[in-house]
Amino acid sequence: MIEEISATELKRRIDAGDDIQLIDVRQPDENAFAKIPGAKLIPLGDVIRRMGEISPDRETVIHCKMGGRSAKAIEVLKQAGYTGELKNLKGGITAWSNEVDPKVPKY
Repeated sequence: MIEEISATELKRRIDAGDDIQLIDVRQPDENAFAKIPGAKLIPLGDVIRRMGEISPDRETVIHCKMGGRSAKAIEVLKQAGYTGELKNLKGGITAWSNEVDPKVPKY
């Protein structure tokens, strides 16, 4: 069971100063085109190799374009023994653009 967070809720929590680690599992070219401020890019194919860069002591929200790759990233991280709290950004960066920041381009 993968926990989800909506873009609106994520924005509210970031604005409230909650310590949330945001990981973008899209490709570098996608990240260059559209990004959520403060997100760290770790493409899905690198997520296991770079698992050490994701602190298990912080709440972590993983996002992609629509929510599919980020759900996959959460599955593989859990299988690899990651113990921290992981949430999937529901609807990905597309939802962020729709609900929070229309300046973030859609593709």
